[in-house]
Amino acid sequence: MSALRRLNLDVVWWLVTPGNPLKDAEIYAPFEQRLHRARAFADHCDIVVSDFERRHDLQYTVDTIERLQLLNPTVQFIWLMGADSLATFDQWKDWQRIAELVPMAVFNRPGYTENALDSVAATTLKNFRIDENDPEKLLQSDPPAWIYFSDTNNSLSSTALREGKNK
Repeated sequence: MSALRRLNLDVVWWLVTPGNPLKDAEIYAPFEQRLHRARAFADHCDIVVSDFERRHDLQYTVDTIERLQLLNPTVQFIWLMGADSLATFDQWKDWQRIAELVPMAVFNRPGYTENALDSVAATTLKNFRIDENDPEKLLQSDPPAWIYFSDTNNSLSSTALREGKNK
């Protein structure tokens, strides 16, 4: 909801991943269960929970973004992620390519502010950071461009969602 409001987005596409290559597959609930829980949690007309990656047999974010842009050439995408993801973003496949493909909005998460903002990715992309008080600039900027919303401090995590702790 914060992304919809703060960035004045038309819609958020919540892509439920078949599996995260950086996480142990043993921690994942079955895909259909995670998809169902995400849909129940989202419960907003402007949040579309999708199995896009599974339907297109995609594993990596960079491939997902490239496919989304290919299939939707008139859509302006913004990648949304939590500060915990920014902290390890440099471990993602072709992370610098991701930054070149789409502007990114990063939302603070409890306990991750320092790790996120001191991360390899944040340091590498520091010249492309947009002031959080000017979110419209993100929508007007060509990538690489990113914004960090420090005041969101959202404790929502996919792990807790899988375990039913956030509802």
